[in-house]
Amino acid sequence: MEMTEMTGVSLKRGAVVVEDNDSGVPAEETKKQKFSECNLTKGQDGLQNDFLSISEDVPGPPDTVSAGKGGENSEAQLEDEEEEEEDGLSEECEEEEESESFADMMKHGLTEADVGITKFVSSHQGFSGILKERYSDFVVHEIGKDGRISHLNDLSIPVDEEDPSEDIFTVLTAEEKQQLEELQLFKNKETSVAIEVIEDTKEKRTVIHQAIKSLFPGLETKTEDREGKKYIVAYHAAGKKALANPRKHSWPKSRGSYCHFVLYKENKDTMDAINVLSRYLRVKPNIFSYMGTKDKRAITVQEIAVLKITAQRLAHLNKCLMNFKLGNFSYQKKPLKLGELQGNHFTVVLRNITGTDDQVQQAMNSLKEIGFINYYGMQRFGTTAVPTYQVGRAILQNSWTEVMDLILKPRSGAEKGYLVKCREEWAKTKDPTAALRKLPVKRCVEGQLLRGLSKYGMKNIVSAFGIIPRNNRLMYIHSYQSYVWNNMVSKRIEDYGLKPVPGDLVLKGATPTYIEEDDVNNYSIHDVVMPLPGFDVIYPKHKIREAYREMLTADNLDIDNMRHKIRDYSLSGAYRKIIIRPQNVSWEVVAYDDPKIPLFNTDVDNLEGKPPPVFASEGKYRALKMDFSLPPSTYATMAIREVLKMDTSIKNQTQLNTTWLR
Repeated sequence: MEMTEMTGVSLKRGAVVVEDNDSGVPAEETKKQKFSECNLTKGQDGLQNDFLSISEDVPGPPDTVSAGKGGENSEAQLEDEEEEEEDGLSEECEEEEESESFADMMKHGLTEADVGITKFVSSHQGFSGILKERYSDFVVHEIGKDGRISHLNDLSIPVDEEDPSEDIFTVLTAEEKQQLEELQLFKNKETSVAIEVIEDTKEKRTVIHQAIKSLFPGLETKTEDREGKKYIVAYHAAGKKALANPRKHSWPKSRGSYCHFVLYKENKDTMDAINVLSRYLRVKPNIFSYMGTKDKRAITVQEIAVLKITAQRLAHLNKCLMNFKLGNFSYQKKPLKLGELQGNHFTVVLRNITGTDDQVQQAMNSLKEIGFINYYGMQRFGTTAVPTYQVGRAILQNSWTEVMDLILKPRSGAEKGYLVKCREEWAKTKDPTAALRKLPVKRCVEGQLLRGLSKYGMKNIVSAFGIIPRNNRLMYIHSYQSYVWNNMVSKRIEDYGLKPVPGDLVLKGATPTYIEEDDVNNYSIHDVVMPLPGFDVIYPKHKIREAYREMLTADNLDIDNMRHKIRDYSLSGAYRKIIIRPQNVSWEVVAYDDPKIPLFNTDVDNLEGKPPPVFASEGKYRALKMDFSLPPSTYATMAIREVLKMDTSIKNQTQLNTTWLR
C-alpha cells in the first residue's frame, strides 16, 4: 500500500461543484411546503454549514469506540426541561440572500490542510466529478442496532381501536384551530375557547372533544349550555409543562408510550425536520428521539421515536408536508438513544466524471480493499474565518473573554447580513442588549450568548455561555479534539506509513493495548487506533506521543491534566480507528444525456411504483454511482475525497468552480 500527500495532487482538473445552500436546491427540484391543511407557517432555510457534509451521524462527542451516550427522553426528564422560548439552536436567524456571492464569502474559509487533512492512502490517479449536483444524488439510509437498513416501504397505520376517528382532522375550522393554538401556547390572555356545536348530537360533540384533546396537547374540554346553545369549552389543564409532556391519562396503558416511525426527508437536516414536525403537531421538539443526526443536502431515511403521539396523527402529516414522508409505524416501550445505530448506507452519484473506466476501477477497488483515512470532515470545523476548534481551545484554556470575542466579533467569510450587523453593533458598543436587537430571531449561538450576557452581565461569561444548550457548547471542544486528532493521524501516517509498528495502539474489546515488537504481524493498519486527547486515554509509545504533547503545549494546554474547572468541559478522551474500510461496496459507471434526470430510485419512487431508470450504452455524460456502508461518526466526504483525490473544503471548491447549478 502506498501513501500519497495532498500537496502532490494537481487541483486544476475541475471541481466538485459547490452550490449556495442559502438558495436551497436546483430550480427543477424546488418543492415548497404545503400549508393549506395545517395552517402554520415556516421560515426559509438559513445558510447551512454542510454543503459537503455527507449525512454522517455525530452523536455528541467526536467518534468514540463505545457508542455515544444519549439519554432517554423519559417523562420525568421532559417535565424538567427548561421552558425557554429558545429550545434549540437548529433554527437559524433568517434574512434575504446577500448580494455578495458565496464564493467571495468563502475565500476566508478553511482548507483541508488547515485542519490537518493532508494524506491519501491510495496510489491511483485522481479525477473530477460533480458531487450533489442534485441533492437527490445523495441518499443515506440509517443502519439500526440490529444491522437492518431502514427503508420507507409501508405507509399503513397500525390498527388500534383506541384511536379516534379520522374526522378529528376536519371537524374544526381554521379559525378555531388558530384560537386553540393561541390558547395552548399562552399567546393571549384568554383562559378558554368556546366552540359552538352547530349539529348538536352526542357523536358530533365526542368528535370535537377528541379533536381538541388530540390536536392540542395540554388542553381539556367540557360541554356547557349557554342561552340554549351547546358549547364545547377548551381550557388549560396542566400549564406549560403539558406541551413537553402529553397528557398521561389519554394514552392507552396497553400501548407502548413511544411511536417509532421511519422518516424520509429531502434537503432538511434532522433537527430542522423535527422542528417542522413539532410545530405541525404543536408539541415541544424534545419529545422526539433518534439515533443519529442526518445532514441537509441529501435524501435521508432514518428512524425517529416520539412520545405519546399516535401513528394516525403522524400519518396525517403526509397530507400536509412535502419533502417529508412518514411510515413504518410501530408502538414501542422505549425511545431511541443517540449512538445506538450501527452506521449508515450511502448511495452516491458523482456526475460528469472525467476518470477513465480503469481509473474508476482502481479508485473503487482501493476504497474497497484499503479504505480511507478516518479524518473528521470539514463540516466539523465551521465555514467562517473563526473555526469552531478555536472556540473549543479557548474554552479548554479557561479563556472566557476570548470565547466571547471569538463567537461575537466581526469576521470574514460566509455570514448573513443580520449577523454582520449584530457583530458590528457588538464591536462598536459591547452592549449585548443592543447587539441582540439586530437579530430577527434569537436562536442562533450568537443570540443565545448575547441573551446570556444581558441576563448575567459581562463579568459572568461562564454563566452566559451556559445558556447555550449543552450539546452545542460541547461541539466546540469536540471540534478541538477532532483538530488535534486529524493533525496527529497525518503525522502518524507520514512517519510510519500504512503498517502497524511497535508502540501503536489497538483495542481488545474496549481496552487499549500497545502493539509489542513480537506481536506486530498479528495486526493490520485497520486495527490501529489513535486517541482523542483527554484525561482517560493512553498515547502511542513512539514519537507520536511526544507530538501530541508538543501540540497541546503550543496551545497552552497540559496533556497530563485535561480536567477542567467546569466538569462539562473536562475531556475524558476516546479512541478512533485511523483507517476505515467501507462495507458493502459496489459501483457502476452509467451514461446519461440529461443532467436533470435522476439516476436511481428513492424509497418514495419505489412506493409510487416508478420504474428504475434505464441507461443508454453511450451518452453525453458519465456518472459514477457508488454504494457503501460506514460506521457511525465516519465521514463519507472523506471516502469520496479518497476516490477523487480532491480537497473537499468549500473554500477550495468555490475557488475551483464558481458556477452555481440552480
